[in-house]
Amino acid sequence: MALVNADRIEAELNIFDIVCGDDILDKMLEQCLCNRLQGNEIVLEWVAFSTTKGGLKLSLNTLEQFEHEVGERKTHDPFITLTLAWSEEEEESLLDSYSTPAKGSQKRALTTPEHPQSKRSAALIASPGLLLCSASFSPSATPSQKYSQRGGRGEVVSTFGAIQGTRWAGRKGQTNGVQLELLEGSEDSLINNYKYMFQRLRDVRNVLTEKIEELGEELRTNFNIEEFSPVSLPAQDSVTVLGQVCCDSNGKLNSQSVLLEAGPDQGGRQVPVDLSELRDYSLFPGQVVVMEGMNTSGRKFVASKLFEGVPLPFYSTPIKQEMDMDIPDEQLMVMVACGPYTPSDGLTFDPLVDLINVIARDRPDVCILLGPFVDSKHEQIEKSLVTETFDAIFSRCVGSIVEGTKGVGCRLVFVPSQRDVHHHFIYPQPPFILPDLSKDDTKRVTLVPDPCTLLIDGVTFGLTSTDILFHMGAEEISCASGSDRFSRILKHMLTQRNYYPLYPPVEEVNMDYEKFQGYGQMPLSPDVLIVPSELRFFIKDVIGCVCVNPGRLTKGQVGGTYGRLLIQRSSPSIDGKRVSPCVAGQVVKI
Repeated sequence: MALVNADRIEAELNIFDIVCGDDILDKMLEQCLCNRLQGNEIVLEWVAFSTTKGGLKLSLNTLEQFEHEVGERKTHDPFITLTLAWSEEEEESLLDSYSTPAKGSQKRALTTPEHPQSKRSAALIASPGLLLCSASFSPSATPSQKYSQRGGRGEVVSTFGAIQGTRWAGRKGQTNGVQLELLEGSEDSLINNYKYMFQRLRDVRNVLTEKIEELGEELRTNFNIEEFSPVSLPAQDSVTVLGQVCCDSNGKLNSQSVLLEAGPDQGGRQVPVDLSELRDYSLFPGQVVVMEGMNTSGRKFVASKLFEGVPLPFYSTPIKQEMDMDIPDEQLMVMVACGPYTPSDGLTFDPLVDLINVIARDRPDVCILLGPFVDSKHEQIEKSLVTETFDAIFSRCVGSIVEGTKGVGCRLVFVPSQRDVHHHFIYPQPPFILPDLSKDDTKRVTLVPDPCTLLIDGVTFGLTSTDILFHMGAEEISCASGSDRFSRILKHMLTQRNYYPLYPPVEEVNMDYEKFQGYGQMPLSPDVLIVPSELRFFIKDVIGCVCVNPGRLTKGQVGGTYGRLLIQRSSPSIDGKRVSPCVAGQVVKI
């Protein structure tokens, strides 16, 4: 493909007496690069499009409409067809070199004057987008029919908040760059792979005991409680006790099976709890609670009051920035997507290709991508039908994302998942390792563990790819009016002050409690909490924290959803007090 530049596009527009500014030329140049078009091709496409729409004038708004309606057709059809054909040929050539070709096998056509290789195909082969071709991953190179025939793409299915006078787009690299900082300690960082599967039960017990004591002290101070009584000590008067909720059997927790297990300072015993006198409660195994009630016999505690947990304070901006009141109103756009990035009926990365096109169109300042990238639950991976190593598939997938967003100017954040078949099956989970990144790419790619807390331009983001909503939703019991299950679970996370408060964890979560004590805790209450789940997507405010479930990019054989956030704050603080960021959010169909 010949080099496309703004001057060539402007010359083509002059043929049709169309005059425009530099910003429009830059946008059309971006569309040419994303869709692999020449200057004359995009101008002809625009003229045809504007004519069918009654003579639209060329502007940034009409260009976005043009890109949405025409760009996808120009991108997907030839892209998928040619890349799949190319990869099939390469795969057959490789197999034929090691074995006798089967009868009727398809040979790669020779390039002759009568049958020349398409220049268009040759240009596409050099494109980084070809790394996502499915035929290199599995014998079946057929794209997902259900995904390609999906409806409602681009439809906004959930909204939150409102920011006046803004567009759903980033700052397009006009600032000095977005500042990202991992708030966990760096001395004993998870970046260096750690040994696991060696924890002792005594060490697990010590971690749980320390959690009970720390949260108990916070609750005692907040509610002005003089002291806690032992849960198993008989008393004729009302007492206040501290402990951890657990179940009296291996089954699911219910209102008749609740036990309260005290820490060593309160006797370390387990006592059944009678909840009949509580009008409102929400409990789950592993929850640290303070209860008021009576235990006349020492064998059953009758609870009459349940003290709610206390969340951590929000992030406070350093004092030296408080005097800088000339900070203009700027919006920060953050895009969030969670895997799987392939439909369940094939290893075609078409949804990821579509997401890269959305990133190129909207140009977010930060794009947070959560695993799984190579899903261990995918049928073809479970049946060992792939023809490459899992690490090679992952490297190709991430390489395509990095290359495809190179000209966008956004920061990329990669969060691993325990469903990533090539990565460590442990929680907390160390970040990915990408040794092949160039020096320039390393500056805009951030690799973080699961879970983590990120500071992005003064706004804190809590991130976890583990489906804590699904896990806790199956275990929580409640008798509460006027609240939904999602809000209750999210509130528990914030008041229990860690990313996985459930104990014992579900079987698929391999918890390392010593590392969890240092890296699974919330250092503060995040402004935004990202909790992707198999459950229905949402964006909601929970005790001052904007909680987002962006859903999965694919749901079975069809497309799923992704999230995008616009964040505004005019100044870090006013009169020494924190100013909450103004957040608007949407969940959008891919």
